[in-house]
Amino acid sequence: MKITKITAQKKKARYNVYVDDNFSLGIHEDILVKYGLQKGMEVSDEFIQDILMAEEKNKTLHYCLNRLSYRARSEKELRISMQRKGYTEDNIEAAIEYCKENGYIDDLSFAKSFVNDKTNLNKYGPERIRYDLMVKGVSRDIIDQALIVDRDDQLAMARKLSSKKISSYKNDRKRDVYRKLSGFLQRKGFTYDVVSSVVRETLEDFDEYEEY
Repeated sequence: MKITKITAQKKKARYNVYVDDNFSLGIHEDILVKYGLQKGMEVSDEFIQDILMAEEKNKTLHYCLNRLSYRARSEKELRISMQRKGYTEDNIEAAIEYCKENGYIDDLSFAKSFVNDKTNLNKYGPERIRYDLMVKGVSRDIIDQALIVDRDDQLAMARKLSSKKISSYKNDRKRDVYRKLSGFLQRKGFTYDVVSSVVRETLEDFDEYEEY
């Protein structure tokens, strides 16, 4: 068998390969170069099968890299995404290892960035951040390294959120305000002791406030 024609596809960096004047396979430019494919080259069924396997491996890697181009992701997020696309476990593992070796996947770096964003942009407390990182498959050990909790900082953030939120409860009874404000701060991810302390501070100026 012989390669009789190689043509570029409309999709960037992809080519169609014809063997004995019949379409045989579509491949990425990386595979074309790696195997030195060219018109007139003699090929066997076994060789074509090797190329197809290499193409699938390359496709898996490019999918993984494309996902990372939008935002940083944890290793587990990427594995699940590739599994849903139907890529084989061998090719998924190869893509993960390549990305790790080249610094594209680093759960500790991802976790630190996640903590910074969720703390400063979303105003999340440590419990919410910890839970979200666990959902993303980051190990407890890495979370502990990335999530450094300063109680004074947590109190300051919770107080600021509380002072803004309290105005939306102006028509509620104080007992209801206590419950709603506590729930709000808990959902934000602050610890029980921080929530309790800040809510009591926020409400202590109200005449009707009681100890709950």
